[in-house]
Amino acid sequence: MNSEQILQHFRDTDALLEGHFVLSSGLHSPIYLQCALALQYPADTTRFAAEIAKNYLEAGIETVASPAIGGLVVGYAVAAALNVRFIWTERQNQIMTVRRGFKIRDGEKILVVEDVMTTGGTTKECIEALTSRGANVIGAATVIDRSNGRADVGVERTSLVTIDVPSFAPQYCPMCAEGLDAVMPGSRKSQGK
Repeated sequence: MNSEQILQHFRDTDALLEGHFVLSSGLHSPIYLQCALALQYPADTTRFAAEIAKNYLEAGIETVASPAIGGLVVGYAVAAALNVRFIWTERQNQIMTVRRGFKIRDGEKILVVEDVMTTGGTTKECIEALTSRGANVIGAATVIDRSNGRADVGVERTSLVTIDVPSFAPQYCPMCAEGLDAVMPGSRKSQGK
């Protein structure tokens, strides 16, 4: 499965949207990737997960972890493909944390898996929550990297698709300057312009 086939799947499932969007990072963009639509069928998710897992078969991964909620579906599928444990991090009082009674051993080799990366902020928060518990996060993987490889999360990264999608701070957003309303599909933040 190559990058164009994956992007075509996103188009075919209406998961690649065009308009004026506020991303979970707070940045604005003319393109939004709604991975939930692209991953709604288990067979599709399983295919993407198998492609990610291929990169880590010999890495000694003991656990896959994902930040809730976006990374949960694909993270679980990658863990299944690697036949390892799956856990997740989630926000509590706006701080990414490990909850639900999940235990992490010192030095446990963990792969962080996300659906889409823009700035890498959520992935980095997930990694910090895990390493603060003693984890050895050996890598981060995404289905789509919309930063075109620029996001730095402090560990080696892989992505099935790397694209350059423009994003703007709200005060520099050309769509806001045109007076176009912004929408926030699937975001944890409130709507705004």
